[in-house]
Amino acid sequence: MTTRWVRLLLVANILAYFWQQQLPQQASAFVLVPALLPVRPWTAFTYMFLHADFGHILFNMLSLFFFGPQVEDRLGGRRFLILYFISGLTGAAASAVFTPYVRIVGASAAIFGVMLAFARFWPHAQVLIWGIIPVRARVLVVIMTVLALLGGARLLEPNVAHFAHLGGFLGGWLVLRVYAARQLDARVRAGFPAPAAAGPAPNAETTEKWKRIALDQLHPVNREEVERVLAKLTALGAASLTAEERAFLDRFSAT
Repeated sequence: MTTRWVRLLLVANILAYFWQQQLPQQASAFVLVPALLPVRPWTAFTYMFLHADFGHILFNMLSLFFFGPQVEDRLGGRRFLILYFISGLTGAAASAVFTPYVRIVGASAAIFGVMLAFARFWPHAQVLIWGIIPVRARVLVVIMTVLALLGGARLLEPNVAHFAHLGGFLGGWLVLRVYAARQLDARVRAGFPAPAAAGPAPNAETTEKWKRIALDQLHPVNREEVERVLAKLTALGAASLTAEERAFLDRFSAT
């Protein structure tokens, strides 16, 4: 099951790929060459929708399809888009610093930011590399970071924008840090300095609404987290839930 913005991003990337294949000369005006950013500033954004070949877009869109919906569900649409595009822009910035004269295309930097967010929220979720090798999400991020560093040192595939990948991770990390700081600030300003102190327990109507969440319609990763929070609700009562856990249940009970 996809979410609204993930679905729109998938469609936009696929349409842009077909346009790029039909009109490559027009598409070249939207490719990122960092050294040309002063005269082609739009390419810091448009490069995210172009891809080198079918294998390139297939890998990126599969990654967006598998990681994006859970992250969008967790953050909400507006924050998800901010995470996605800031990661893409920091990927462009990193390329400008380290590879200013290299032509760069692809959504990889933006998707690396989404992958980082997935690993942040569900570090122990199992991911299958090539559909075969099981690895935890946080381990996958470490592996991808090491590969990007080795590639940046010219020890791996030279035709990959390794620094853009690292920039995507950096952008995702920065956005998540800002979100976390804002959540903490909101708690402090509300008079709840401890993360677990989320205010008075919600009323019975709210807790019943949470319990009616359609678990069978959720992505398995989100379903697991909802089940965990609901189990905590049943065992310890509504007052035990943190503000983040209550907001998480509110998001799914509103759909």
